[in-house]
Amino acid sequence: MTIIEWLAAAIGIVNVILVARRSLWNYPFALVMVALYFFVYFEAKLYSDALLQIFFFVINLYGWWTWVRSEKVDDGGIAVERLSHGARLLWVVGTAIAIIGWGSMMARFTDASAPFADATVAGISVTAQILQSRRKYESWLLWVLVDALAIGLFWSRGLVATTILYAVFFFIALLGLISWHRVMEGKPA
Repeated sequence: MTIIEWLAAAIGIVNVILVARRSLWNYPFALVMVALYFFVYFEAKLYSDALLQIFFFVINLYGWWTWVRSEKVDDGGIAVERLSHGARLLWVVGTAIAIIGWGSMMARFTDASAPFADATVAGISVTAQILQSRRKYESWLLWVLVDALAIGLFWSRGLVATTILYAVFFFIALLGLISWHRVMEGKPA
């Protein structure tokens, strides 16, 4: 697409690597990345993903604030934890309802190119980002799913750099999942 997409993708890779390592430095990169991606997605008529970047900007500020105040482990990274079974169920149901509602609105009221696929990526991303801001292990399970779905969606819209980015994100998310699991077990990440 444009140099902005390629720049956002490069910054995104740095961001997610830093998140996987549980580093506070991920947040400055995240803020720049989501600001750039707002314009990339809007131009591609992926309105759910464009609006999602505004949410990501705000939730990244919140995440930065919570991570600064969180408990640290021996390696200097933030401590992580799991959701309860009940909380997991609530997040799944809430996310599903949001996806159906948002996708329906995008299909009815906009010229969105892929309203339900876009809403699915956006909805699961919202949940994943909130959980990641709260240092929840399950966020990585959701990021793996988002990345797998996003690869197809962004490829279908001709967003080559973003497709490559999400393929890289997919593998980093797998590493983040493993790393955060090891930290919860008291092993070196």
